[in-house]
Amino acid sequence: MSGALGREAAVLDAADVLRAKRAEFALADGTVYLDGNSLGALPGAVAGRLADVIGREWGQLGIRSWTESGWWSAPERVGDRIGGLVGAAPGQIVVGDSTSVNVFKAVVAAVRIARERAPGRDEVLVDAATFPTDGYVAQSAARMTGCRVRAVPAADLAGEAGPRTAAVLVNHVDYRTGRLHDLPAVTAAAHTAGALVVADLCHSAGALPVELDAHGVDFAVGCTYKYLNGGPGSPAYLYVRHELQPRFDSPLPGWNSHADPFAMSPAYTPADGAARGRVGTPEILSLLALDTALDVWDGVALADVRAKSLALTDFFLRCVEEYVPEGRVESVTPAAHAERGSQVALRCAGAGAVMEELIRRGVVGDFRPPDVLRFGFTPLYTGFADAERAARVLAEVLGP
Repeated sequence: MSGALGREAAVLDAADVLRAKRAEFALADGTVYLDGNSLGALPGAVAGRLADVIGREWGQLGIRSWTESGWWSAPERVGDRIGGLVGAAPGQIVVGDSTSVNVFKAVVAAVRIARERAPGRDEVLVDAATFPTDGYVAQSAARMTGCRVRAVPAADLAGEAGPRTAAVLVNHVDYRTGRLHDLPAVTAAAHTAGALVVADLCHSAGALPVELDAHGVDFAVGCTYKYLNGGPGSPAYLYVRHELQPRFDSPLPGWNSHADPFAMSPAYTPADGAARGRVGTPEILSLLALDTALDVWDGVALADVRAKSLALTDFFLRCVEEYVPEGRVESVTPAAHAERGSQVALRCAGAGAVMEELIRRGVVGDFRPPDVLRFGFTPLYTGFADAERAARVLAEVLGP
């Protein structure tokens, strides 16, 4: 690292209030890891916890661990830990299943509740650029409930909700561009129109402050393997606002969400609270890995995370502007802080081959067709020197 920007990076890293957190992750030497928006880095304590879960809790205690090791209550207990990162009071989040499954539960339940108030509502609004699975699930939920899906640009969601709208499905941060959408405004507008909101937090939870309770969001879902570092395939979570829980009619009732699961009754009676979001047996190994992964958040202020995220992405964009020949890349991530998540997306000719070469040289990001390079900045372990090196290597790959 050399030059004015390299020296500036060193100064910024020295002043970073989160710099000690980097030591809590297992990061490959010589690699700049900028793909935490797809798969977060491994927190170092997870391997030991899993070894204990497998060797002692499963290997020695066996089935006794459902009670003695707290396996049974883990979905709600870990959910409350996530709640602290997304502005949700205890008792509103359950961890389990995939994001896709939880989107389905939430959209169908939102439509059902909206129709209790106004039976004629038959529309689900979705962001036209939504993550594909959200769109697929919304279409299936609409078929099941006799609704139609109407796709509109995310910026228009607030203005498009009307008397026929039952639910609005919004991605808090666009997975491709990193654009941060105005979740409070969408929620307020949907409520004014009599609709409910389902928020997808996959690219915001753990990267910036989220205030679900404060903004009155009805349902929220999110994965845990990105900024929450839960590991590949770690279970997702479902938030159901406290006031809606007695009316939450899940389209996927299972024995695990029964009020008395071990009664094995042929008639379904839903549990109270967040447990209504459970379906089948919890994914214990990955759930407890996530539980330990969340320890890295102890003592972390989300305001510091957000401040560093914006500083990192600003600095990276400055480095790209300085190092990369003019006209070779174009940022599609908003410049305005109020509209930016925690990634930078650059449009680039031959982006797939460029990313392959970046990875070969030790800068790990990812590529989204047809021409977008994505660089995720995870403030707990990404430094300013990483940002400077990534931009410098990108310039080398693109050439003069």
